[in-house]
Amino acid sequence: MLKVCINFETGNGRLDGHFTEFAFTGLPGVEIAALADSNPAAQATYHLTGAKRLYTSYLEMMETEKPDIVILCSRLPDEHYEQIKYALEHHCHVLCEKPLASDLFQADELLALARKNHCQVQIAHLARFAPAFHKMREMIRAGEIGRVLSCYMRGKEDNRGGGEDMLVLGTHIFDAACWLFGLPEQVYADIRWQGRAITCADAIATSEPLGPCGGDDIFALYRFPGEINGFFESRRDLVPKCDTRFGLTVCGTKGALTIRYSGNRELRISRDFPVPIEDQTTFEVIPSAEFPEIPGAEAINMADWHIDPQYYCNHYYVENNRRAAWDLLQAIQTASTPEAGIESALHSLEMITGAYQSAIAHAPVKLPLVDRKHPLA
Repeated sequence: MLKVCINFETGNGRLDGHFTEFAFTGLPGVEIAALADSNPAAQATYHLTGAKRLYTSYLEMMETEKPDIVILCSRLPDEHYEQIKYALEHHCHVLCEKPLASDLFQADELLALARKNHCQVQIAHLARFAPAFHKMREMIRAGEIGRVLSCYMRGKEDNRGGGEDMLVLGTHIFDAACWLFGLPEQVYADIRWQGRAITCADAIATSEPLGPCGGDDIFALYRFPGEINGFFESRRDLVPKCDTRFGLTVCGTKGALTIRYSGNRELRISRDFPVPIEDQTTFEVIPSAEFPEIPGAEAINMADWHIDPQYYCNHYYVENNRRAAWDLLQAIQTASTPEAGIESALHSLEMITGAYQSAIAHAPVKLPLVDRKHPLA
């Protein structure tokens, strides 16, 4: 039986999480020992995760409980480095919200420490566990859209559009693209702030403490293996926050596949070439087969966890976080690499840092990066 602890800080006006705290709840072979949250309101809700004890300090919980696995629910990369480092130094495996860290120096150190102490780190890049994305990869590999030519990636492009959007949400899309096509070979980017090219002095304030960000208008071109062009764009205030084009479209010689993070996050296909406007009726929904149930797992009942089941995104978070947790358990048992392990999370962070390096240099930058410094840091 593996002991699991949860660090879930909910006070000080933080934005809601993605239900990472419930990732191991109901899974076989684990004990949810404790949850740490300094918010007094946590006293009424911590037990919903199955946790037996409540702490107000992450360090006190870790020192007292000595867990085998810790869930780090913070959305903020500024907080991930210290929390992950402490866990790895104490030979504790980790399931952590994205992004991995604020910069590549932190990420490199955490990767080295994980390898040294033989610890597994799973990052909540949930596309790798979602049936729709698995169906997309299966269809691409089967040649359903012919030879892949391009991948169009967009952030949410709300009031966070630009650098904040690329770090908070682009990390999901970049990780999915690497999972679909392999690691990119280079990046060329144009990043602007109020119409002019950014400089090293153009770091911007963000709505949450995230680390170095810049720009309100980002265009980045990534070259993936097989001569696949990946285009990422994010512009501030392009769409209202309640609406989104966040997602990716993969275009080939026989058609296109697309997944948007709005609505039911379904996979759609167009069998036309050239590819039409995505919202035309030439796109049809492709059903995704549900994954088999996890052996011995309790059924998910979101109402018991005070999660509104009417929104599909809530199902997406809860179900895929559970699959990420189960995959981590299998990786621990077999000493194998988790599906969304620390190495893959580092690659998406490189894609972000590389875009800034390219924009400052006004030149293409090869990936993986030799220079690990973020130019806005």
